[in-house]
Amino acid sequence: MARLTPAEYDALERAITLHQRVVIQRRGTEYVVVPARLRTIGRREVIEAVHPTTGDPMEFVLDELDAIQVVR
Repeated sequence: MARLTPAEYDALERAITLHQRVVIQRRGTEYVVVPARLRTIGRREVIEAVHPTTGDPMEFVLDELDAIQVVR
């Protein structure tokens, strides 16, 4: 994925704060999750999220994503 624009980054941070769902596309699969935290591992940013139905924890590395969109 290309780097997030400042507006996309702000939308992701707002979704984390407000516990809004986001749609993440990675390797042809679409995930709808609730992001809990954004953190770094080395030089990579990781979204820690939970599945809204099962509550399973999930992690997504930002530079491996094809697209991300906040569900409003």
